[in-house]
Amino acid sequence: MTATATTAGPLDDGKSRRDFLLIATSTVGAVGTALAVWPLVDSMNPAADVLALASTEVDLSAIQQGQSITVVWRGKPVFVRHRTAAEIKAAEATALSELIDPQPDKARVKKPQWLVMVGVCTHLGCIPLGQKANDLKGDYGGWFCPCHGSHYDTAGRIRKGPAPQNLAVPDYQFLSDTVIRIG
Repeated sequence: MTATATTAGPLDDGKSRRDFLLIATSTVGAVGTALAVWPLVDSMNPAADVLALASTEVDLSAIQQGQSITVVWRGKPVFVRHRTAAEIKAAEATALSELIDPQPDKARVKKPQWLVMVGVCTHLGCIPLGQKANDLKGDYGGWFCPCHGSHYDTAGRIRKGPAPQNLAVPDYQFLSDTVIRIG
């Protein structure tokens, strides 16, 4: 008998070939799973119309002192008011002990002359009056919710009526002296 010598390559060994097949199959399975799951994960991202409402930029240059405007942010009205010196003084002079929801004026504004707040009454979600020059502004010169009689002052703080909290101040920042971004 003659003996034949054979040389085994790296994939000729049964164990090495088995390891290669296991790694290759696992890799293809992982990639396939990722490709199958991606549409589900991607569908959980917010839609383009929702992202468009995430923030709103407001040009303040056209708003005269003592004037208010209403902009829409996330489907809610946001009141932007260019306060007069008298309104600022009245808001700053109010003692916190007189307030239902005590909050100093400086905690509600970034610049004293600009008040930005969500225009939804904290009692039952009505829209308070006070944005227009001829609107009833309540006993404190700010806003008045005629549905149940909530009175807000010149800082949007609840002063009288059933509303439990002040009008909410949204997250906003000044991009320049005349432009803010809400949201």
